[in-house]
Amino acid sequence: MTTTEMREPTFLVLAALADGRKHGYALIAEAAELSDGRVQLKVGTLYAALDRLGEQGLVEGAGDEVVAGRLRRYYRLTDAGAQRLEAEATRLAANAANAQAKLRARVAVKAAVV
Repeated sequence: MTTTEMREPTFLVLAALADGRKHGYALIAEAAELSDGRVQLKVGTLYAALDRLGEQGLVEGAGDEVVAGRLRRYYRLTDAGAQRLEAEATRLAANAANAQAKLRARVAVKAAVV
C-alpha cells in the first residue's frame, strides 16, 4: 500500500490521540501545545479531519457525554491509526536526521575552507 505524506494538522490530531481518547476542544488545545502554538486548528477543520480519519479507519468514536449542558463527543486512535502515526513519525525523524547531517557537513566544509 502506498501512503502519501501526512499534513501537519492531521499528524498532530493523531499524536494528540496517541495517549487516550479526547474530545474536540481537547484535540484543538493539544495540537496547539504539540506545535508550540504554530498550529491553531479551527473547529470546522478539526471535524472535517476527524470525519476523513474515521473513513480511513485511523480514528473512531469513543463515546459521548454531556458536560455543563453541552455534548462532548470523544475520539480515539485505532490500531491502524497508531501504525500510520508511527510510520509518519519515523519518516519525519529520518528527514530531520538527514537534514542535520547535511548541516554538519556544511559546517565541516566551511571550517576546511577557512
